[in-house]
Amino acid sequence: MRRYAGAVCVLMAMAAAGCVSGPRVEVKQGTPIATLEQGRDEARKLRAAGETEPITVRVHPGTYALTQPLELGAEDSNVSFEAAGRDKPVLLGGVVVKGFEPYKGNILKADLASQGLEKAKFKQMFYAGRRQILARYPNYDADDPFAGGWAYVDGERIPMYKTIEGEPKNQFKMKPGDLHDWAKPGEAMIFVFPRYNWWNNQLHVKTIDKQTRLVTTKDNASYPIRPNDRYYIYNVFEELDAPGEWYHDESTHTLYFYPPDGEQFAGEVVVPTLSNIVKIEGAGNVTLRGFTIEACDNTAVAVKDCTDTQLVGCIVRNAGWAGVTVHGGARCGVSGCDIYEVGSHGVSLSGGDRDTLTPAEHYADNNYIHHTGVFYKQGVGVALAGVGNRASHNLIHDCPRFGVMYTGNDQIIEFNHMRHLNLETSDTGATYSGGRDWLSPRGSVIRYNYIHDVFGFGKENHDHGAWISPHYCWGVYLDDNSAEVTVYGNIVVRALRGLLHFHCARDNTIENNIFVDGALQQIEMNGWGDYSRWIDRMGPAYEKYSKLPAWQKYDGLQRGGHPKDAIPMGGNRIHRNIMYYTGDDAMLYKYRSNATKFFDDFECDDNLIWHPGKPLLIGGMKDVPDDQQWAKWQEMGWDKDSLVADPKFVDAAADDYRLKSNSPAFKLGFKPIPVDKIGPYKSNDRASWPIDEAVGVREHGYEKAVPGLRRHE
Repeated sequence: MRRYAGAVCVLMAMAAAGCVSGPRVEVKQGTPIATLEQGRDEARKLRAAGETEPITVRVHPGTYALTQPLELGAEDSNVSFEAAGRDKPVLLGGVVVKGFEPYKGNILKADLASQGLEKAKFKQMFYAGRRQILARYPNYDADDPFAGGWAYVDGERIPMYKTIEGEPKNQFKMKPGDLHDWAKPGEAMIFVFPRYNWWNNQLHVKTIDKQTRLVTTKDNASYPIRPNDRYYIYNVFEELDAPGEWYHDESTHTLYFYPPDGEQFAGEVVVPTLSNIVKIEGAGNVTLRGFTIEACDNTAVAVKDCTDTQLVGCIVRNAGWAGVTVHGGARCGVSGCDIYEVGSHGVSLSGGDRDTLTPAEHYADNNYIHHTGVFYKQGVGVALAGVGNRASHNLIHDCPRFGVMYTGNDQIIEFNHMRHLNLETSDTGATYSGGRDWLSPRGSVIRYNYIHDVFGFGKENHDHGAWISPHYCWGVYLDDNSAEVTVYGNIVVRALRGLLHFHCARDNTIENNIFVDGALQQIEMNGWGDYSRWIDRMGPAYEKYSKLPAWQKYDGLQRGGHPKDAIPMGGNRIHRNIMYYTGDDAMLYKYRSNATKFFDDFECDDNLIWHPGKPLLIGGMKDVPDDQQWAKWQEMGWDKDSLVADPKFVDAAADDYRLKSNSPAFKLGFKPIPVDKIGPYKSNDRASWPIDEAVGVREHGYEKAVPGLRRHE
């Protein structure tokens, strides 16, 4: 580990000895040390000498460039690593590149070999703390970052859901104008959203046939790459032609850079040299508090099989994969952190025992998470897996896909503010669950969240026409057999397809929510027409878990639903919700004929509904006139005691959905939603307060998710 500036000291938590600020360092009685590794080792010596009290390693301001990850294990239990003051010490997973000189035009170059970096391999570069663009075609379009800056696969378009036997996943044809004369096409990579536009792949080019324009990749995409799929080609020297682009020629150990500020070139260039910055495994009661942790190729902070270990009040940014991962163990958390510009998830928590439903009790609380999924567009704000984990009081925005994704059981998603999500993918939601097993995510609770402006981006009509946004998204998405989820007390505003989606989901409770302005419908119910390929996979696990003692608490599981009967969607309840929508043609509910047995053991009543001056439309009612659909719905047995009335929001135009005291919702038993408790809260453990929200799509023309906002032919 190399230190630029700063100081580290080690002392017992209650000791009177302090640290001397500045470049000097003291350890307990004054032993100087210079690095976090030395601080860790001194703490180990104290423990080996018989010290039983908690130990604190205090780190003074400065940038600590690590030459290897800070690794902590069982011997480091009951140790805290903390910033010595308000300024955050920087743990840097890379090195500063110097010695840039003119190359051609505005492009600079630096010799890496002379700086000991001749063996360096990296696919990220940072300038003045911001990730720069690896040379690509087409160029990144900062004015239209989602719809612009793409090439499109050539050929006759194929319906998205049409399966073609033997269709390759490693080939596609470029359009004539997109094939350039590249000297090293075998070093290039393809960034592509194949077929469904659910997520992307990054593929290594094997060959490019200049005659046929056929690109063959070394690795397969997740799905076949089809005509009109969007992609760009990168890591190509000849495409280094725009401000902010760079290229690393590994054969000559030369780094080329076109600075975004031209002649003003004044910031530091950093390239990552570490995969992880901090790795903690098998430890107990370890705390990292008050650091800036940045610039690595993989996950910045990886925690495995630990107990009571936490990351507090840190800034985590510019990671090639996740910001923080917690896997296994119990009661580990990420709290008060600012996490952004990460390649995949902001925070990923997994743990707990599924056989016994013993919770891990991991948590992501009071964090500010934004601009995730830079490289992996399935990257979300918080991902929960296993049993009994929690995402709470987070502000999450500007993610390519979900705000919170969860699987497993007994997960808690509460008091989060999630906005401006699903910016680059389709068939998506702000919260998402799905297991295709009738077991996940039973016991999970989504409560007291404020969710708004859920966009979606994809192909109009799925397979032809323009790329559009908003597109094909929901607020709360209960996908693929999601069962026994409680959705309570949420405010969900503006999503194109609907504010809640049951997709082959059963035994869920939707209660006391406020749903506002689903553009097409407010609640949608869809099934799957064919589940035959999943039956064999679902059966053994279902048989096992449904008989375990811990699983007897799930009432829906005990009522039946063997995977041999995999499609039915019964047992859902929709009670005491407010549904307020203004679109002329928007529907209240929509159900499809493939929503098999959705109305078995179904309850829907005591809701407050308001579609000012317009009929209440129910999608799925064939040959029933618009003005008769609501009456027909009630005749079917639903919403008989519901009210059609103005809910009397404080100020709906300003997105203030608190209820006035005379709201008719209270007559139906609706309980006030504690909006003042939603989102991050003031705490000494917050990395920043008040939160200065980062510029995102809201500030660039995507303020509200209304139909027809973006269109790219």
